[in-house]
Amino acid sequence: MSEAAEQRTTVADMWFDPLCPWAWITSRWLVEVERVRPVTVRWRVMSLAVLNDGRDLPAEYQELMERSWEAVRVCTAAEQRFGPEVLGPLYTAIGTRFHNRAEAQDTATLRAAVAEAGLPEDLVEAGRSTEYDEDLRASHAEAMKLVGEDVGTPVVQVEDVSFFGPVLSPIPRGEEAGKLWDGVRLVAGTDGFFELKRTRNRNPVFD
Repeated sequence: MSEAAEQRTTVADMWFDPLCPWAWITSRWLVEVERVRPVTVRWRVMSLAVLNDGRDLPAEYQELMERSWEAVRVCTAAEQRFGPEVLGPLYTAIGTRFHNRAEAQDTATLRAAVAEAGLPEDLVEAGRSTEYDEDLRASHAEAMKLVGEDVGTPVVQVEDVSFFGPVLSPIPRGEEAGKLWDGVRLVAGTDGFFELKRTRNRNPVFD
């Protein structure tokens, strides 16, 4: 890629929690956007467990929050040990297993994802350690600083515009993904624009 082409490329940061199916769909939309627009996605980690810390949650959702720690810790450890460029392949390997294949959200699945991403197997040990929690919380706090505390994952930042979402199902493909990107940037970049929402009437579709 020429220097001029690189200068025209827009960087979009996306913060994700690997357990969130809606963030996974948004991430696959952004992968599509990279194919049809001069956009490069930079992957970042946030945590639903950190977001919901101290909140009164239903027992089933609280159990999900406890389970979510392992994957975000593994992702954070990977970023800290090997650099942010490993997060894209690792998130793809984890998300494909968790969501598309509906595999167990456990250590064995994470171990397989780590291996697919070309990372050392001992990385999964970070999932049950607090060693990288300070880094995880700092990354999460960076996302919340951009959009406020009353939203979740994903958070996207492009140039000087940040927003939660978009929440999608199914995944837009090809030029449809590009058109949505253009529209999201337009509305999110409008001064004073905060929210556009309707009730979700379908479950996540990963195909």
